[in-house]
Amino acid sequence: METIGRDLREMQRTPLAPSHVSALRAAGQIVDYPAGTILCRPGEPIDRFVYVEAGEIEVVNAFTGERLVPSTLGPTQFMSEIALLSGGNWSMPMRAVVDTRVIEVPRADMLRLMSQIPEMSDIVITVLSARRRRQLEARDASLVLIGEDASREVRRVAEFVSRNRLPFTSWPLGSPEAADVAQSSGISADQPAVIFGRDTVVTDPTPGKVARLLGVNHDFADDQEFDVLIVGGGPAGVAAGVYAGAEGLNALVIEDTAIGGQAGTSSRIENYMGFPTGISGADLVWRGEIQAMKFGTKFAMPRRVAKLETLEGGRFCATFDNGRRVSAGAVVVATGVQYRRLPIDRLAEFEGAGVYYAATEMEARYCREAETFVIGGGNSAGQAAMFLCRTAAHVRLLVRGSSLAASMSSYLSSRLEADPAITIEYGVEVAGLHGDEKLEAVTIRNAQDGTHRQAPACALFVMVGAAPNTGWLSGLVDLDDKGFVLTGDAVGGASPYATSRPGIFAVGDVRAGSVKRVASSVGEGSVVISKVWEFLNR
Repeated sequence: METIGRDLREMQRTPLAPSHVSALRAAGQIVDYPAGTILCRPGEPIDRFVYVEAGEIEVVNAFTGERLVPSTLGPTQFMSEIALLSGGNWSMPMRAVVDTRVIEVPRADMLRLMSQIPEMSDIVITVLSARRRRQLEARDASLVLIGEDASREVRRVAEFVSRNRLPFTSWPLGSPEAADVAQSSGISADQPAVIFGRDTVVTDPTPGKVARLLGVNHDFADDQEFDVLIVGGGPAGVAAGVYAGAEGLNALVIEDTAIGGQAGTSSRIENYMGFPTGISGADLVWRGEIQAMKFGTKFAMPRRVAKLETLEGGRFCATFDNGRRVSAGAVVVATGVQYRRLPIDRLAEFEGAGVYYAATEMEARYCREAETFVIGGGNSAGQAAMFLCRTAAHVRLLVRGSSLAASMSSYLSSRLEADPAITIEYGVEVAGLHGDEKLEAVTIRNAQDGTHRQAPACALFVMVGAAPNTGWLSGLVDLDDKGFVLTGDAVGGASPYATSRPGIFAVGDVRAGSVKRVASSVGEGSVVISKVWEFLNR
């Protein structure tokens, strides 16, 4: 299955061409660092691109001060991270091993060079993507979570960083590794904690606080102006960000949870053209995010638009959940849908403690060798069941209807029926949840005869129904009776994606009548930018 980047062992020795180095030398300056100098620390802005001319630079363990990985950066290599594209922060400390001479190019100048020299850009982005992949696979990170299994707050942080492909390490309470990290940071080893680079212990941890440390939750000046505001970071929103940036529009993508949206929770997409061996939804959209940032599109998360208003002159004002505002000449609504919260007693009590709405590597760890239930009859529920059966003792797919034919792709339903680790139960629903601090059992009701039975369960994945995220639109556009945005002929729009309000467009799952598939969402997000361009230049 495809992943987010090439293998670093393949890419780490790929040199820039002599002409590329000449361009770096013209745009930057020569800097000498004595042996032992720390060149960057976790949480500091990535404000420059560093090319090594002579000497050696090593990655440092943020907690012990020792070399973290065997390989180092030598002449012809460069020091940077993928967050260079977005203006994020360094995630690891770096140190000069010996006296080292480098070329330092300010970030803005480096981005300009990359836009002018695509061959250099290709090498840089491929290497940086490979480095991020290695960080994720090796779990080498300055962000350390302790007690994820014992704290909902720590689990929420873990979900955020995991779904956004941000490197982190997680240790259970009582483990020797957790004790070592706690000791180096001067905190108690018997309490859950979120620590960033030894010196920063995050009190009352939230995804927003961690995002700020990592530099992905950007501050904007009040009333900062953009050409287009794209609300929603799923496939449709990210595709719109790619094409907006490619067309030279000053674009901002806002996402309140994780880049990838609902598609980002899909463990394996096999019917998206170009990926014959499949790709996870999160990896697919991560590639799109990098592509959009290469063209200059900005991303901010977790950030939610609380209210949208019109301004004099036809522009729009979006107020975020933190009270800050930005203005835009056009708005693309790509907020998608969310799984419905079923009317089951104690559901909210167990959310994050046995009840989940995403099936990723993180949630799969909670199901190891235990009974797991998935509610739903669509592709997402089927993909979740296939993914979870690798680690769970057994997966039971609960379907209210009598068949999967109308809601699930044939290739997927055939696999589910053939897998001995999966049982499909038709005509049933969950009627009760049981447990103390976490889910321990579920009550299943047979819809035909009304009988009930209780079964042990470590996790319940709810993937049923689709509620559109449109409350923030403040009544500016027409919605159908289910809350989806009406577009095109239904409201007299000039294009299939135009809403009843000129300048506001809707794409993807949130649009009434759209096909709820990743490929169609990507297509709509790509095409809509031509209409946005026409509107802005009318």
